[in-house]
Amino acid sequence: MDTTQSVVERSAIRKVAIRLVPFVALMFFINYLDRTAISFAGPNGMNADLGLSAAQFGFASGVFFIGYILLEIPSNLALHKFGARRWLARIMVSWGIVSLLFTWVGSVEHLYVLRFILGVAEAGFFPGAILFLSLWVPSRHRSKILALFYLAQPLTTVIGAPLAGLLIQQHGLFGLEGWRVMYLGVALPAIIVGIIAWFYLADSPAKAKWLTPDEKTWLTGALETEKKETAASNKHVSVRTVFGNGKVWMLSAIYFGFIYGLYALGFFLPTIIAGFEGLYGTKFDVFQKGLITAIPYLPAAFALYFWSKDATKRGVKTWHIALPALIGGLSIPLALFAGSPAATIAVITITAMSIFAALPNFWTVPTQFLTGAAAAAGIALINTVGNLAGFSAGYVTGWVKDLTGSYTVPMFVVGGFMLLSAVLMVVLSRSGKVSEGVTAEALDPAGAGHHSEP
Repeated sequence: MDTTQSVVERSAIRKVAIRLVPFVALMFFINYLDRTAISFAGPNGMNADLGLSAAQFGFASGVFFIGYILLEIPSNLALHKFGARRWLARIMVSWGIVSLLFTWVGSVEHLYVLRFILGVAEAGFFPGAILFLSLWVPSRHRSKILALFYLAQPLTTVIGAPLAGLLIQQHGLFGLEGWRVMYLGVALPAIIVGIIAWFYLADSPAKAKWLTPDEKTWLTGALETEKKETAASNKHVSVRTVFGNGKVWMLSAIYFGFIYGLYALGFFLPTIIAGFEGLYGTKFDVFQKGLITAIPYLPAAFALYFWSKDATKRGVKTWHIALPALIGGLSIPLALFAGSPAATIAVITITAMSIFAALPNFWTVPTQFLTGAAAAAGIALINTVGNLAGFSAGYVTGWVKDLTGSYTVPMFVVGGFMLLSAVLMVVLSRSGKVSEGVTAEALDPAGAGHHSEP
């Protein structure tokens, strides 16, 4: 075993994990908080002040994704062309400015327009961040790195929900309603961190001043070797052919189910919690509601970390993605029959754990067969189709709730889409269209990055 190379490899990956992942995760934290801020504003004054029905609130939540989808692929291709540092920083400052304008939203129509423009401003950030991190580490380390990055999403609610509650309680600050203060408080960090990102991020290992020459050489060599091997085994996969690639579309459908569940919970959980008073006679203030909203997401963060750690050890297997989808699909409708606030939150916690356990492992699959600009286009396409669920989950859930008078049917729809994701993942694996992952121990100890079959 080449001990020197092993030491260099461990050192390089550790530095990436310490220097890049927390900062990009902070960007993701702010990103997710800004796009879901409407879920906290809605039941805490905004819906009443603007006269929103459940369907209008759902449409306002979901129209974000229309703007997002329109520019998703062009934005990610621009990131590939101009470099992640400049493009991610530009995206972040842009959405921060738009988020700030929500502080003064004055009508339903104004809300719709701002949500649409926010989607346009944020387009490309998430797939760009996934692509950026993928360009820094070989595939055998990618599950671990993406899991650390993805921790920001559940932690956004763990930290963000109580934070939103505290901000909303500052009613009257600057002469603003509490929900407007909240929008102001979550928008400013996006602008500040976006400016910092311009100077802090580096586009590639070769440009990282904080890596030693040996670490730069190893990372650049391992990534280039892997890129050539992937390109050689998938010569037909280009930007043009990505749109006709069955694997990409199958993964898009799988991702749709996960995102439908994620945003159905994200947008409507605070509203469901606000409804506990009518159902069970419970009374909670705004901060307490924020704490209750956060409850499912802390266990979800642990599930994400340890499930992905197992995936890194064993190699990402089909069941690392399909099993959580199955559990989530079965659990979410059960929340409707829990019978108490505690039982309802307990079941929703299982659903949240399932969704977040699967997502970082899912994102290791596209880069098994996509590289370069094709990877940028493919990841963006998967995210684009998946985010159609962001619009669907918000609008359909609100519309069906208005139609039926309860969340029963909408939650069964959520469960159905997640079960479909589980089935499609198994079908994709059994068709031989994706390979099972590999562990670091199963690879050549020199770190050449060769995949070995399980």
